[in-house]
Amino acid sequence: MSAIRVEPHALRDYALLADGERGVLVGPRGDYVWMCFPRWHDDAVFASLIGGGGGYGVTPLERCVWGGYYEQGSLIWRSRWVTTGGSSIECREALALPARADRVVALRRVIAQHGRARVEVVLDPRGRFGRDSLGRLRLDDSGCWSGRIGSLYVGWSGGAGATTDSGGRRGNALRVELDLAEGEHHDFALAIALGRDAARPPDPGEAWAETEAGWRDRVPELTATVGRRDARHACAVLSGLTSTTGGMVAAATMSLPERAREGRNFDYRYVWIRDQCYAGQAAAKAGQWALLDTAVGFVGAALREDGTRMRPVYTVAGDRLPPQRRLDLPGYPGVEEVVAGNRADEQFQLDVFGEALLLFAAAAAHGRLDPDGWRAAEIAAAAIEARRHEPDAGIWELEPDEWTHSRLICAAGLRAISGCAPGGETPARWLALADSITAAAAARAVHPSGRWQRSPADGRVDAALLLPAIRGALPPDDPRSLATLRAIEGELTEDGYVYRYRPDARQLGQAEGAFLLCGFLLSLAYEQQGNRVAAARWFERNRAACGPPALLAEEFDVMQRQLRGNLPQAFVHALLLECAVAQSPRQPADA
Repeated sequence: MSAIRVEPHALRDYALLADGERGVLVGPRGDYVWMCFPRWHDDAVFASLIGGGGGYGVTPLERCVWGGYYEQGSLIWRSRWVTTGGSSIECREALALPARADRVVALRRVIAQHGRARVEVVLDPRGRFGRDSLGRLRLDDSGCWSGRIGSLYVGWSGGAGATTDSGGRRGNALRVELDLAEGEHHDFALAIALGRDAARPPDPGEAWAETEAGWRDRVPELTATVGRRDARHACAVLSGLTSTTGGMVAAATMSLPERAREGRNFDYRYVWIRDQCYAGQAAAKAGQWALLDTAVGFVGAALREDGTRMRPVYTVAGDRLPPQRRLDLPGYPGVEEVVAGNRADEQFQLDVFGEALLLFAAAAAHGRLDPDGWRAAEIAAAAIEARRHEPDAGIWELEPDEWTHSRLICAAGLRAISGCAPGGETPARWLALADSITAAAAARAVHPSGRWQRSPADGRVDAALLLPAIRGALPPDDPRSLATLRAIEGELTEDGYVYRYRPDARQLGQAEGAFLLCGFLLSLAYEQQGNRVAAARWFERNRAACGPPALLAEEFDVMQRQLRGNLPQAFVHALLLECAVAQSPRQPADA
């Protein structure tokens, strides 16, 4: 926090609180280090994660060790500390449900589980990544603080005994110490809002009851999965990243490095169409209808609005991304420059149209694709027909090429939607188009060894080429896909993890980390082949690449056993969920 020194932690140690409109990262010292407001892509009010100002800490005063866990099927987190004096202290915390776009409420309940609980609480929110400090502070007769952060309104209950701390370079922080006897608890409720009236903190008891009920409604029991606890947690993460608009952000954060000093610096606080389709397809397999319906609604709206020129990424409001801008912040260690925004919305990514068709087919198979959805499917198919010869940036958002994965995933989408479409000429036309795309790829993008290669001009193998066979572009026993599966395991794996491709002559792990998405794809590929032992091995290895909060990032540093990149990565949790369902001997009744 700005008023005290906050050192960054390894990414594996952060927990996520989220309500769909924004998310908080909580560190081992009970420190809020990241939250944007009012929505994911807006400026941060807690930004110490990337070297900015702002924080909210609940920290034991004695030496302690940290742990924590999520209450099952929710993003209600319990930080737990055991002190040298033998005390056991918990802080139960969540962002309150139901969510509102104009207001966030952070609930924190400090509990003296065993022995006395002595903690320090510091509140120091700062707007615009630390530039606007907390001011106009006032304590009312009910013991509730109110204040302003620039144009934002703040209300805080539970800190009636707090004092202001002007020791920071700018603005005030509120500090209070708690001393609770064993069995006692104390509630804090922080509200940040766009309007004065909305910033009044709610009654904590009522807010907790509504939040608990909200998570019960959001996350199903998921009895037909393996790794049920992790599968439900994946559902909770995906739900927490999904706005009331239906848009699911790719990750809660920005500017977390994939490699130290490499200069990569991506902002993932936006909705990637591909990622949303992955989540929707996993939700369909798990019977998580709310996530399926919101994915179909958001992707369908983008297609109906932008047609064959649909962009690969949008804000949660369905708008174009704002221009990129450099932030004058130190960044998370390893980052050279902090940049808000992402250039991916300027790219053409052909595969997103195929993924959209796969999503719509999954919805149609469960009777959940309405006439608007069918219109969107027709637009996606038309986009593939019109643009399939154009070079595109592909799944990995690289320089334009005729990426084989993009073409084959479009064929998979066309085959899937044709199997659900009403009779007539349209399904036959879609199947013919799928055949034509597959034949063109077979003529130009098969390696001399018999496997698929990345593009006609790039003979390397790529883990993304597992996906077309998984999605039905080709039969499971297609020799080219089987050769690809063997090549990927032989050339792109290390110690139970999978890399995307070899960017250069360096050894695996030197150019970038293993891609957890690809590890789950390999599990699905072996499941499709009936090799359940191999499928389970890859699934178990990759879902274990996390810390106590069980959050997964995009990459995993195999040597150092550390997460790399933005956190949590939605598509990784989506594929974890899909694997958990695929490996269950009992499939959902409606799957």
